[in-house]
Amino acid sequence: MLQFPKISDSEWEVMKVLWLASPRTANEVIEVLQDRKDWSPKTVRTLLNRLVEKSAVAYNQVQRVYSYYPLLKETECIQSETQSFLSKIYGGALKPMLVNFLKDDKLSKEDLEELKGILEQRRD
Repeated sequence: MLQFPKISDSEWEVMKVLWLASPRTANEVIEVLQDRKDWSPKTVRTLLNRLVEKSAVAYNQVQRVYSYYPLLKETECIQSETQSFLSKIYGGALKPMLVNFLKDDKLSKEDLEELKGILEQRRD
């Protein structure tokens, strides 16, 4: 599997904004995040710069305006993070994780039916 850069929780929030719509200026990212996070504009700019350094985000510059866009696909990052979580917590084994989630009392009847359907499709 392709190696993805380690993206912090805060950087994930910025990536979500860019995955939603891109390219975006730093001010546009700040505007979207101001309703979700209590971050200063400087913090958001720092996170954008870190993502650029990690090659997760790139930008186009027109005069003094920088427009940022993701270099990584959301689905690929989610898959990479899932594999990392699975390896770290469950030693790479999927079955114990699924059993743990299925024992969770918070799953609704609809959730369980959907999971059952997915498993039946996988069996076929």
